[in-house]
Amino acid sequence: MPQSESTGAPATDWRQDKWMWLSIAVALLLWASAFAGIKAGLESYGPGELALLRFGTASVVLAVYAAAIKMRLPAKEDLPVIFAAGFLGITTYHVALNIGEQTVTAGAAALLISMSPVFTAILSAFFLKERFTRWGWLGLMIAFSGVVLITLGEGGGVKLDPNAFVILLAAMATSLYFIVAKRPLRKYSALEFTTWAIWAGTLPMLVFAPGLIAQIPNAEWSATGAGLFMGVFPGAIAYMLWNRALSSMPASLLSTFLYFQPVNAIWIAWLWLGEIPTWLALTGGAISLAGVVIVNMWGVDDKRPRTT
Repeated sequence: MPQSESTGAPATDWRQDKWMWLSIAVALLLWASAFAGIKAGLESYGPGELALLRFGTASVVLAVYAAAIKMRLPAKEDLPVIFAAGFLGITTYHVALNIGEQTVTAGAAALLISMSPVFTAILSAFFLKERFTRWGWLGLMIAFSGVVLITLGEGGGVKLDPNAFVILLAAMATSLYFIVAKRPLRKYSALEFTTWAIWAGTLPMLVFAPGLIAQIPNAEWSATGAGLFMGVFPGAIAYMLWNRALSSMPASLLSTFLYFQPVNAIWIAWLWLGEIPTWLALTGGAISLAGVVIVNMWGVDDKRPRTT
């Protein structure tokens, strides 16, 4: 796809970009699989160690590819933003999510992460001057009400568990990541920014390296395989696809697609972990998806300049 000379963002209208919509769909599917993958990985690894295994793998894969294509390095003035994005979207988000999933079910974890569209909409209005219409806010609230039903359908697994609040911290961190990433994605391609952000986010995780080295010999193959899988697919590939969409689509609108995550995570957890969804959870999922449709059909104020 042709790109503008000064940025990594596609030059075409994002609404007509079929590859962007495919990127979103694949990224969401890969990320949804990670909730069950985390559960599998935590059988043998600590939260920090699993995060390092995942993004250490992603970092190596991206380093090999970057060397092969002779990827350029970022400008020095952009390093603070890139490190901030990596710390928020990689370090904080994934370590907090892994800690939370020690006691919160895979489906419920995805539900709590679905708070991030609300956080992103508020932050986008303040920092990026993006605006939802009344229909947009209504759709957002409908989608959120679906999340509430799914949470109830999970049997109260996230009631007052302290780890639920850790997952909410992860949701806030990923929302801030969406905001921080917008500026560098106007200048760099999705692949370049993803590579640098993952490297930056993996560096703080090296504090878990001694523990990871000690845990690998005694770990189950299924747990290690889950970590490696998450590094390549929900890690490197999914982030590159999502950042491609983020480079051209309003952050507040793109984040609403995260409401697909509870539905995806629940059926994947059903197949992978045997966590059977309830009818209440499935009904909530349908309501959440209806809210996403409303946001995407009538939620954006087209009279305002689009964020690109």
